[in-house]
Amino acid sequence: MIKYQSVNINFKPYFHGLAKWIKKVIIRDNFVPGDLMYVFCDDTYLLEVNKKFLGHNTFTDIITFPTSTDPKILSGQIFISIQRVRENSESLGTDFEDEFARVLIHGVLHLMGYNDHSEEEKRAMRLKEDKSLSLRA
Repeated sequence: MIKYQSVNINFKPYFHGLAKWIKKVIIRDNFVPGDLMYVFCDDTYLLEVNKKFLGHNTFTDIITFPTSTDPKILSGQIFISIQRVRENSESLGTDFEDEFARVLIHGVLHLMGYNDHSEEEKRAMRLKEDKSLSLRA
């Protein structure tokens, strides 16, 4: 089940077929959709999560916490700063909805085991994001 929650902001994901698309990406990669909780928040809230749980005193657009004990079932909490996604879409010259979709699926890819620490990992993650975005209806 995919759920959405807003903290410190008034935001609801608004494009049609969002959960269906996320599940399609999960199944395509041979995982089973579990329980996903997306928490949409502001920069301040996500900074506090980053400090408290990861020891990082930096702003970020997304933090992902896996919650499944079975590696084939994708479950977790995905925190997304809507402020940061807006800023990124403006600075990159992309549509907010496209950037938002990219970040949503970025969290799912982290749950699948993809990372983005090295340049090589970032390229692989970007390719997976692009393939996932092409599945949007």
